[in-house]
Amino acid sequence: MTDRRDFLKGLAGLQLGLLATPSFILSSTATAARAQGRDLIGVLEGPEVVTDPARIPTVFKEAPDLAQRVSAGELPPVAERIGKHPLVIAPVHEIGSYGGTMRRGFTGPGDVWNGWRTTSGPDNVLFWDYSGSTIVPNVARDWKVSEDGKTTTIHLREGMRWSDGEPFTADDFVFWFEDVYGNPDLVPFGSTYFTAGGLNGKVEKVDDLTINLVFEKPYYVLPEIMAGTNHLSGHAMQGRTGMGLFAPAHYLKPFLPKYTEQADLDAQAKAEGFDSWRTHFFFRNNWCLNPELPTVTPWTVSRAINEPTWEFVRNPYSIWVDTDGNQLPYLDKVVMTLGEDLEVVNLRAIAGEYDMQERHLDIAKLPVFLQNEEQGGYEMHLDPAAHGADVMLIFNHTYDADPEVAKWIANVDFRRALSLGIKRDELNEIFWLGMGSPSTIAPESANVYFPGEDYRLMWSTNDVPQANAMLDAIGLTEKDGDGFRLRTDGKGRLSLKIVVYAGQAMPYPQICEMIAQHWQDIGVELTVDALERNLAEARIQANEHQMHSWVGDGTEHLFSYAPQVLPITPTHYSGPLWGKWVASDGEEGVKPAEYMIEALDRFQKGLTAPDEERIALAREIWQILIDNQHIIGTVGLSPAFYGVRVANKKLGNVPARQYNSPDVKTSSASRVMTFYYKA
Repeated sequence: MTDRRDFLKGLAGLQLGLLATPSFILSSTATAARAQGRDLIGVLEGPEVVTDPARIPTVFKEAPDLAQRVSAGELPPVAERIGKHPLVIAPVHEIGSYGGTMRRGFTGPGDVWNGWRTTSGPDNVLFWDYSGSTIVPNVARDWKVSEDGKTTTIHLREGMRWSDGEPFTADDFVFWFEDVYGNPDLVPFGSTYFTAGGLNGKVEKVDDLTINLVFEKPYYVLPEIMAGTNHLSGHAMQGRTGMGLFAPAHYLKPFLPKYTEQADLDAQAKAEGFDSWRTHFFFRNNWCLNPELPTVTPWTVSRAINEPTWEFVRNPYSIWVDTDGNQLPYLDKVVMTLGEDLEVVNLRAIAGEYDMQERHLDIAKLPVFLQNEEQGGYEMHLDPAAHGADVMLIFNHTYDADPEVAKWIANVDFRRALSLGIKRDELNEIFWLGMGSPSTIAPESANVYFPGEDYRLMWSTNDVPQANAMLDAIGLTEKDGDGFRLRTDGKGRLSLKIVVYAGQAMPYPQICEMIAQHWQDIGVELTVDALERNLAEARIQANEHQMHSWVGDGTEHLFSYAPQVLPITPTHYSGPLWGKWVASDGEEGVKPAEYMIEALDRFQKGLTAPDEERIALAREIWQILIDNQHIIGTVGLSPAFYGVRVANKKLGNVPARQYNSPDVKTSSASRVMTFYYKA
């Protein structure tokens, strides 16, 4: 039998000709690639967070460079830096050794997730285990939800310190709540995640190491929220927006008008090139941009993301240790070098220039990666994800610049017809090497929130006759000489425009161009506008886009990662004005359509409901979203989005398979601080 690596290597020469290959040939090639490539998917594994007191080390060791600084009087002893309650990790394979720099690639200042996923720890109060299914201690050493669900008590780690050596205490949570989150100049709209039943929560200090998060309604799911990726998911990720649940009070107070004269703040901001004290404050609180910012991450930023090299160095006050008492991380540094576009990043990975890279790698290049494994000194891994769509077509339901286009976006049968006009099998064969599954946006069937098999392909099979009939029935009957449908306001051809990110993990522009070809069969014109991510996001936040395409990753954890599909933030892809309405409790923005009101009502109830009720509500949310084709799914349940991974053969404690999700900030759930270089 043909070895699967030999087979996939043989596909390498076919990459450039794939788009011109007849579909029947593509079908057989993709089917074989899918069957052979499954061998690249290993067993899900990862390190363990140790909570058994009998396994907690009592003697600690540190990296040689830190030991030298202790000897020189620059740092306190390691036991004092770690504190009384370190976060103990049992590595997935073995105890490692100190030293070395892990090399990665990034694509510029917009690639913030690259650091959040790799070097931020993360610094969530709580976090997921490697399976993405169990909540474990993290920055907090313990937590408890009251029987009525209204109070969650957080116990901090005695002796824990910020990276500059200052104590990390309950005061940092109170400061965030009162002076950052509670300052309308910084956070004009509160977070859905800090409300229960529509009512705001509050932070109460019990003592230096204990806080209560108190809500007027039950909030049983709050630990899951704190473990996930959202407004409450830690300082490193969320500080730049004023969220995060805690912040370094000792460092940030001088940059607020409450503690410094307004005139002095304005002068300082101007001197440093900022237009206001507010933008200056957010720069100071931005983990990606400000190397001076105290953090509680295992590495701290030493060179900012807006430089050609984004660099991280070991945090002397890291609370992470292994089961032998070695302070983590093992690696001295993580260095990301700028790759101006995806092609550069992929070529460097193929050449073996990265030690661990799962971000931005193209599944279509898998045969080429395998062909160069030995020469590049790496091994390939595939990490399938549990979300339904690697490519979602997201309507802006609050678009208002063109009333004719807005009218059709609001029409459910128009959205359903567009979905029926997509040839998902063809997309899968060409862009996923047949390793994906045509799907709606529903998560995998094993997911506790899965809405049922009827919703896997609802309105999502290719049926051109039905799509055309539906478009005719809603009044789009007139066509121009090229067969495209005409607007009903007499202003020519009905044309949609989709804004996509250029240079991201998947070839979104090319995929959308193929969908545009599909839609020619139903007489709908689609033009693709590929933009740099920051520019695209600016247009989206300004409500200027008609459609957008992005991934549905993280949606398998519906409540902790809801903004991917539900408009609960003022900048949401599917309707910024709907998001503003939700965030402002109806005081601003635009009230959502009735079906979305129903979905949001179930979401709010789910946040306050016990497990069984929450599961039922989540399934109903998925059913509403899919039946209304709020967002169109295409192909998913695959390793295509950040699941194609190269790992240096000399890098230790690398899992065979990772849980692939932004909610666990992959690779963070694999505890990157335990990676090390083998001798």
